[in-house]
Amino acid sequence: MASRADRDTVTGGAVVAVGALLLTLAFVLGGKSPDSSSEGYLLKARFNHADGIGIGSAVRLSGTLVGRVVEQSLDERYRAVLTFRLRPDVQLTADTAAVIYTDGLLGGKFIELKPGGDDRMLAAGQEFQYTQDAVVIEDLLDMIIQQARAKRGYLDKPLPQTTN
Repeated sequence: MASRADRDTVTGGAVVAVGALLLTLAFVLGGKSPDSSSEGYLLKARFNHADGIGIGSAVRLSGTLVGRVVEQSLDERYRAVLTFRLRPDVQLTADTAAVIYTDGLLGGKFIELKPGGDDRMLAAGQEFQYTQDAVVIEDLLDMIIQQARAKRGYLDKPLPQTTN
């Protein structure tokens, strides 16, 4: 009969082997999602601030993943130009808006597409006419603090000391 130490060694080895197999599968299959291929078409959008958006960021339509950001650059006015690769089955109207949203309070950022009612469709290589920048939490909090200070009459004065 095998000793307890031998059984523990075999069990540990099996756990490590299964973990290695799962890790290998994750790496092999992880890069083969339908939206990461070269299929689809490219569209561009310009933003004043594209905070939190990078290459590989999700592009969603009605909450469904329809593409990814594939390129970032700056135009002559230092605005962020993002290029998206969208699935070929997704056709968007010419007045579709591209909006940068945050996934929850502290989640990652993504681009949500908001279709309009135009009869014309965007063709490959065209640019979105309507965009909305990312909301920066720090700027939002600063605006709330400034409004509170203004309501209390402390906008241009230092805050009173509360300690004696």
